[in-house]
Amino acid sequence: MKTVAFLTLGCKVNTYESEAMLKLLTQASYQEVDFKEKADVYVINTCTVTNTGDSKSRQMIRKAIRQNPQAIICVVGCYSQVASDEVRKIEGVSIVLGTQFRQQIVELIEEFQQTHQQIVKVADVMRLNHFEDLDIDSFTKNTRAFLKIQDGCNNFCTYCIIPYARGRVRSRDPQSVLKQAQSLVDHGFVEIVLTGIHTAGYGQDFDNYSFYDLLVDLTTKVKGLKRLRISSIEMSQVTHEIIDLIATSPIIVDHLHIPIQAGCDTTLKRMNRHYTTQEFADKLKELKEKLPTLSVTTDVLTGFPGETEEEFQQTYHWIKDMHFNQLHVFPYSKRKGTPAAKMDNQVDGIVKKERVKQLLDLSTKLQSEFASWQIGKTLEVLIEERQGNYMVGHASNYLKVHVDLPDSAVGKIYHVNIISQDGVDLIGCVDHEEN
Repeated sequence: MKTVAFLTLGCKVNTYESEAMLKLLTQASYQEVDFKEKADVYVINTCTVTNTGDSKSRQMIRKAIRQNPQAIICVVGCYSQVASDEVRKIEGVSIVLGTQFRQQIVELIEEFQQTHQQIVKVADVMRLNHFEDLDIDSFTKNTRAFLKIQDGCNNFCTYCIIPYARGRVRSRDPQSVLKQAQSLVDHGFVEIVLTGIHTAGYGQDFDNYSFYDLLVDLTTKVKGLKRLRISSIEMSQVTHEIIDLIATSPIIVDHLHIPIQAGCDTTLKRMNRHYTTQEFADKLKELKEKLPTLSVTTDVLTGFPGETEEEFQQTYHWIKDMHFNQLHVFPYSKRKGTPAAKMDNQVDGIVKKERVKQLLDLSTKLQSEFASWQIGKTLEVLIEERQGNYMVGHASNYLKVHVDLPDSAVGKIYHVNIISQDGVDLIGCVDHEEN
């Protein structure tokens, strides 16, 4: 039996792409083993969003080579796209793919088995204009299914290498998305998470079909879909029609992840983010008025070049006033090849650490406050796993809920009465099962 082991670094898109490659290899009679075990083939799906992502990618490549020097080592993804020369020079690497050609992984492994010659296939992503379809009908490690609907990004924020690793926006054919969604539901998934590099940029490359049109089709044409979640959306893409659709659709969940990155206009300008804090705040107000149960989470990047103490305080207080329900906090990391890496006034590491801590403490307060508002309410919870005496899952608003249920509850949605909170998590008891 031929064996393959995967290691996936980075985002949900990488998770999706690893599952798709695993499916192709399984169909070719490979059996998956844990990455810590000896395998015939190792696939390292790399990340390059920070320098740490790069070094972690190199570390995992070397680990695979040590575990089985005779194995075929396939390095794919964003780091191998932007630094293919670095990757191919690592002794023991057999195949280097960027962010394309993953559909050919089985054929390339077979080619290497015959020739024992290193294979490097990396396209110029800036010239790509079609979406590489990678199909999945099951996930090995999740109760909710990710569905990749687009690739690439046109934003070119000054701190971000991703457009250079993924290219410009390319959207998946709508019929392909609907077919994949139906297949996932038919395989037992009740929740689908739409994902991409710039998810709601979907349709920017189409003439007459938008992200809103896709949401309408998914919620009306996919039979048996219970929950649809958008992994991330820019505030500029939250249109009035999308707000109305979320407000009226029983399928689209009451949670949006909308990155802000900074709550200070001068910082946002240096980042090349195309909005002001006032524009963001106005749209957020409309969202919360039309969707009173909505949970809004965000990304914050602190320690960006030139961020003074005054700018940081502006960000901190603005975020506090906006009442986000959770913050994903990142310290700015200098990324070679991006405009921000060359900017003056790089912020000291100790200062960055302190700012991250302050924002994480704020996030805990905001999460705890939002959790306390749920007590006495009934939430729909998708049960995911057992933790001690409780089964744990996420409510539609993305809060974590602990509830006393049997193991057979995994993958099902329950109506749960919320009776108390434990820090930022909730504890509830079951009213009745929905499906």
